[in-house]
Amino acid sequence: MPANPRPRTAFRRIGVTGNPKDRRVMAGVAQLCAHLLARGLTVYAAAGPRLPDGVRRLDEPGFAARCDLVIAVGGDGSMLYAARRIARYRVPVLGINRGRLGFLADVAQDEMLARVDDILDGHYRSEERLLLDAVLVEGRRRVASGIALNDVVVKRHATGRMLEYETLVDGRYVNTHLGDGFIVATPTGSTAYALSCGGPIVEPGLDALVLTPICPHTLSDRPLLIPATRTVEVRLRDTTPTSPGEPRRPVPAGERAEVSVDGETVGRLGPGFSVRIRAARQRVTLVHPLDHDYFGVLRSKLRWGRDGSDGGPAAG
Repeated sequence: MPANPRPRTAFRRIGVTGNPKDRRVMAGVAQLCAHLLARGLTVYAAAGPRLPDGVRRLDEPGFAARCDLVIAVGGDGSMLYAARRIARYRVPVLGINRGRLGFLADVAQDEMLARVDDILDGHYRSEERLLLDAVLVEGRRRVASGIALNDVVVKRHATGRMLEYETLVDGRYVNTHLGDGFIVATPTGSTAYALSCGGPIVEPGLDALVLTPICPHTLSDRPLLIPATRTVEVRLRDTTPTSPGEPRRPVPAGERAEVSVDGETVGRLGPGFSVRIRAARQRVTLVHPLDHDYFGVLRSKLRWGRDGSDGGPAAG
């Protein structure tokens, strides 16, 4: 028996995931799996070459159902991928960032083993994050759907042509927009695409949706923050403007806008279609080290509060 046995942890069955096409990521996955096995834990992996003996392979659909904790190695993209696929199993997820500090994957790879040990020993904090449920419909027919941790984006498919679309909240007309598209983001996604389009930064604990037009033709078309209890609908107009003074023309049946959830295309929006977005019933739980500081992440990523010496607030 070890002289200083580690405390028992609630996390006994650990799933490890990463992009199997990225050699650097898979090197980190293999290192982490070996470390977890040495602790006497059960380790699952959905994919990946050259994993240590003892790792149990599972197909992705059943991966999260067997785990107490999922660790995603790679970066924020890996976290988004993992979070959407494990949400319905209510399994917490921890992110290991192989590059710079991420908004979601906040454990650096060079600190990975020590940080994971701390978390497995019970020294961590967790938080729930809002997810979006997006449904693409044609009339009453459900065409496609998806879950998003960051955002749902409607964006023009044809280059050089603006979209004209309408937004509704709980069935009430809000605005007609002319531009490149529209973003519905969670507080988590407020620091992603929506931020680059002029949207506000929303603290993740707030239950809200951020509605942000992409490159709007009208300068008064600004982002809107609404409660997460609302349902947002986005639909293309059936007609589109031509030159000033000329009559509007019908939107061609083949003209579409792409609908994506966290960057993955789920379908196309055309005349007679709409995408309906609401807060999902399930939420995802993120696990962080005890010293995790959301505002510290903002300062690091956005270079706030620099005084030119130690990166902290200036004195005075």
